[in-house]
Amino acid sequence: MKSLPNSRLARPGSAGRSAWGFAAQTQGPTPRLPVAVARVRNCRGGYPQVAMRVATIAVAFVLFSAPLVVEPQQPGKVYRVGILTNQASDPAEARLWQAFRSGLRERGWIEGKNIQIEFRSAEGNTGRLPELAADLVRLKVDLIVARSSLFVQPAKEATSSIPIVFVVHADPVRTGHVASLARPGGNITGLANLNTDLAPKELELLSSAVPVAKRIAVLWNPDTPSHTPTLKAVEEAGRTLRVQVQPVGARTAAELEGAFTAMARARAQALLVLGSPIFFTVRQRVAELAIALKLPTMLDSSPYVEAGGLMSYSPNYDDLYRRGAIYVDKIPRGSKPADLPVEQATRFELIINLKTAKALGLTIPQSVLARADQIIE
Repeated sequence: MKSLPNSRLARPGSAGRSAWGFAAQTQGPTPRLPVAVARVRNCRGGYPQVAMRVATIAVAFVLFSAPLVVEPQQPGKVYRVGILTNQASDPAEARLWQAFRSGLRERGWIEGKNIQIEFRSAEGNTGRLPELAADLVRLKVDLIVARSSLFVQPAKEATSSIPIVFVVHADPVRTGHVASLARPGGNITGLANLNTDLAPKELELLSSAVPVAKRIAVLWNPDTPSHTPTLKAVEEAGRTLRVQVQPVGARTAAELEGAFTAMARARAQALLVLGSPIFFTVRQRVAELAIALKLPTMLDSSPYVEAGGLMSYSPNYDDLYRRGAIYVDKIPRGSKPADLPVEQATRFELIINLKTAKALGLTIPQSVLARADQIIE
């Protein structure tokens, strides 16, 4: 199997394992996502760093390390923050927002005292997002926090003046949500995991774990803005790895069964799932369908693996959400979204579910297991 250019999957040194390159000297160890459904064995493993633009690093270092030089513009005001999300009642998603709230408290923002949070959840029906975004604008919130690119778009369409902060974005530049990572421009900024860099590495890891798989399905959502450039990046990686990439689209959970039927017809041998709130909501069903078709899966976050998926390779999302509070802290103090650079995750976690591997009749190569950060047995 060929390796992707500039792809570093061997384990780096263990020093500075924070989720943010510039913060490694000032922050403690990156918190790990808990795995509650099975005994978890922590392993020595590795994960590649996503390349960061030099200009972004320099600007971001100043942004996050410099002491505050301004005070809130309106002392005594209770700031209203609107959160546009998918399913706040989902325990895995609720955990992420608790990490966000912890980040706010670390910076002196106390709910009911100087900040009020207004949640608007699509509850799996992303068709409601324009209505929910418009509702937050009518409430005259001071800032909108959007879960991902799918949630940024309706917020952007609803307002060009209220600041919008995304806590995870797969590709804010290619989707047109920001002008550049270093200088976003407009009213939008936040944190990115750059799936156009990440997904090809996920494909490579999946190919390494299942070397016999030469036809790999990619489950994607055509309505998710970041999925189009991500899919193109995966297809290019597939040519390098000499595997056939088979895109299968699903816009809603109701289309999932048909998508897996299409994979079976195409005789797919493995499955890469691009991150989407739609798929996340029904992650257990995704795992069940994949096991039924004997499809080893690569997924974009640990809750999928906890639900029965085979592997995930992703940033520490708890940390991303916690650090999202940095932007929410700075904007009321006078900073403009246009001048706050988009930050990127630089270190990632590989999690493997050996119970699922057994159910699939699959033996994961030792070379892949050695890279894992957590193994569910």
